[in-house]
Amino acid sequence: MQKQDKQQKYSYQAGFGNVMQSEAIEGALPERQNSPQRCPYGLYAEQLNGTSFLMPRHQNLKSWLYRIQPSVTHGAFKPVDNGLLRSRPFDQLPPTPEQLRFDPFDIETLREQLDKAHIDFIDGLFTICGNGDSASYRGSAVHIYCFDTPMQDKYFVCSDGDFLLVPQLGTLDIATEFGGMTVAPGEIAVIPRGIRYKVNDLHVEQDKTVSRGYILENYGAPFILPPLGAIGANGLANPRHFLSPTASIEHQDSAERQKKRDCQLINKFAGNLWTAWMDHSPLDVVAWHGNYLPYKYDLSLFNTINTVSFDHPDPSIFTVLTSPSEVEGIANVDFVIFPPRWMVAEDTFRPPYYHRNVMSEYMGLIHGVYDAKQQGFVPGGGSLHNAMSAHGPDAETFQKASQANLAPTQIKETLAFMFESSLIYAPTQKAMDSVHRQTDYLDCWQNLKSNFKIDKSD
Repeated sequence: MQKQDKQQKYSYQAGFGNVMQSEAIEGALPERQNSPQRCPYGLYAEQLNGTSFLMPRHQNLKSWLYRIQPSVTHGAFKPVDNGLLRSRPFDQLPPTPEQLRFDPFDIETLREQLDKAHIDFIDGLFTICGNGDSASYRGSAVHIYCFDTPMQDKYFVCSDGDFLLVPQLGTLDIATEFGGMTVAPGEIAVIPRGIRYKVNDLHVEQDKTVSRGYILENYGAPFILPPLGAIGANGLANPRHFLSPTASIEHQDSAERQKKRDCQLINKFAGNLWTAWMDHSPLDVVAWHGNYLPYKYDLSLFNTINTVSFDHPDPSIFTVLTSPSEVEGIANVDFVIFPPRWMVAEDTFRPPYYHRNVMSEYMGLIHGVYDAKQQGFVPGGGSLHNAMSAHGPDAETFQKASQANLAPTQIKETLAFMFESSLIYAPTQKAMDSVHRQTDYLDCWQNLKSNFKIDKSD
């Protein structure tokens, strides 16, 4: 089943983890086999594996692509400056138990730091923190993206991990080997490792608006939908609401190539950026089939579960995607959201409770106000609370919630999220030195007074 996106630019196929197929030209996809002696239209067959060959069938991820030129046709890779992007091992600074919070990153500061008049998606990657060892299939990193100019003939591939993109400002236009996707604030996109693509903004070229958002780079196992356990067969993210692209071709014939500059491919490999040049677009795929695919998801379609009696269910009920670890029940990293929802719990402190957690949490806000923080935590900003670092509502929120009328209340016009990892996040030096770091974050809890009384009469 194909669906059209909200911008009417691309069409999609629905389903999470499905084996799909698509062709931009009818008859380009071989019907009987993967690698015929001669492919239709003179195309090259190429397999892309997202897991090892020996993974169980239900976990085996692969796709076959039928392209105008094989992806090996590029020049030599040469290292380039990493800019503000960092990768594992995160050993610039020791991990800190201190609670950290950041204001939204702005394009003017990035231009000054990079000494560039215009910033594209790759230039505008700024690493906040990360975890995991460089030799293991484990860990994650948190990046901010902020850009004001399209990538044009510049392309990106991350060989280290999956990119989960969370737009906060601007609608992304992502062209991939499998086809295109538009991703607006309130939606997410996942580009699995090894897939080539470029990121623009639908409106940057017209009115020079800035595009900004968050990225979770997953070094571990591919994302899956979390098990539902006692919830049963339905709830949370529905598999049919995940959308993957349909095939399209980005190709210039030889006459057009004479008028254009060559294409640049930037590869994030083993933590560093490398560049190679090509005389054609790496997105020249005419047809494909498989289950190793980029995909998008509209967070407004998440079926929120909550209490109808008292107290709080654990925030695991808000998990959209999870990357499992080698230990059952402990995620490498989860993607969790806090969307609009009804609060009806009786005799209950309704905002998130004060908490110390064995998991490490990076939180961001897409729009609205988060119910645990009245001030300071704003759209485009973020906070980091490492394992066992205490956190919870600020003093103002506590006072209001402790005295509120507990009638049913609908939390509206807000969308927050959390990247939650079982490994401790180490901040980068650039993040700790950034003008966007709120050095007074701890002040929001300093007005919490002792309310202890021996007399319980009131």
